[in-house]
Amino acid sequence: MSQAATRQTDDLKIAPSTTSSENDFDFLVGSWTVRNRMLTERLSNCSEWNEFDSTLDMHKVLLGSGNFETYRAERDGKPFEGMAVRLFDPNTRLWSIHWADSNAAKLDDFPVVGSFEGSVGKFFANDTLNGKEIVTLYQWDKTDPEHPVWSQAFSADGGVTWEWNWYMTLTRKETITI
Repeated sequence: MSQAATRQTDDLKIAPSTTSSENDFDFLVGSWTVRNRMLTERLSNCSEWNEFDSTLDMHKVLLGSGNFETYRAERDGKPFEGMAVRLFDPNTRLWSIHWADSNAAKLDDFPVVGSFEGSVGKFFANDTLNGKEIVTLYQWDKTDPEHPVWSQAFSADGGVTWEWNWYMTLTRKETITI
């Protein structure tokens, strides 16, 4: 990772990979079905997983320097909707990912920030969970661009150990041409 351009997020020092670019998320453009696997409780030694389906639609915005995602699911019998706004800063060569959902109806206080190194993108933020300080990690693996995987992990010890608590496996929706 380059040390020339970094972003300080409290005690997180995040540097871009040498290949970081505004095209890193091009693989995600389009419509997807999503299989979710999420821990029922986080950072509580829980081993019970909930599985559910959802959809995801993403398109590029701001002449390619950003993208917008809409996520839709039904959780606990209720509709759930989320949105991600991803922005690429050409000066730092870092992506920031901002999230909002129908539970809170506001952007997260702490966007995750990072870049891709080859086929894997890692994005970090300081955050809080149940009043405790944590580090959040979003990871995108686009090794198989037709079935990319997003995962989320939390660390309560400054990134020494991680609890992986949510996996989303995406499958591209087929386009039917008539």
